[in-house]
Amino acid sequence: MGKTPASLKTHITRLEMTAAPKASMPVPVNIQTAIMRAPGIPLPFYRYLYRQVGARWQWVDRLRMSDEQLTETLNDKRNNISVLYVNGAPAGFYEYFCEDEDTIELSHFGLIEHALGLGIGKWFLLQALYAIWALDPKRVTTTTNNLDHPRALQLYQMYGFSPVSTGTGIVRPLSDKELLELARKS
Repeated sequence: MGKTPASLKTHITRLEMTAAPKASMPVPVNIQTAIMRAPGIPLPFYRYLYRQVGARWQWVDRLRMSDEQLTETLNDKRNNISVLYVNGAPAGFYEYFCEDEDTIELSHFGLIEHALGLGIGKWFLLQALYAIWALDPKRVTTTTNNLDHPRALQLYQMYGFSPVSTGTGIVRPLSDKELLELARKS
């Protein structure tokens, strides 16, 4: 049996913004894009997106959920998922959770590797923030850590997020056994 990967210590930053971003940005040229809300997203497609976006950044939490847990989470009326398509193929997603009428958490945001480096990340984050702020919250929160994209924290701050707290955490990467089990679910 494959060996269990070592746990990784992370530095976590919690951020919030209290006003909609003032920036605007055109879609990068020569790229066909579409952003589509995905209510009732099928579990295999969600797991595919989550794995493709998060594998290099050690996103593991949702992959460890049972079908029942993940279905309940994704079907919660307060949870919203939108998928980015670039040139006809899935290229990323964002997910937000309406904690209450005042606070919305941008819980997941990212691009699939083939979309990195196209100059679309800043534009896509802005589209996510526009969608969230259209709901008129008083604040939007998000969390990042040092395992995320090296410019994630800088990008969030560029659009108006401010750090409100930091801490440490442990991420236990997926084991070979867990990866095999995920492959079976696909």
